Amino acid sequence: MSDWGFAQDDPREQLAKVHTFSIKKLEPGREVDVTITVQEFFTPKDPAMLFFARADKQTNQQLAAYTPCGWGKTMLEALRQCIQELNRFPYQGDV
Repeated sequence: MSDWGFAQDDPREQLAKVHTFSIKKLEPGREVDVTITVQEFFTPKDPAMLFFARADKQTNQQLAAYTPCGWGKTMLEALRQCIQELNRFPYQGDV
């Protein structure tokens, strides 16, 4: 257990350590820079969801905008799920 979590007085405050990653989403004829932020919760509401990853860009904007995200017990699991969701739909912005 990390000592940073002891700064939290109340588990309902949902203190989280933030990790940042960058990836290039490959689209036909271009690359789109995407930042993925992963929150590492000290006291998650559900122990199976210690990590939450979310992309800074939405995909599928022209039909139904979708923000790729992922949950997991490990950072790898949450990050991998978010990347899979990022690649699920095309990025249609900034054309």
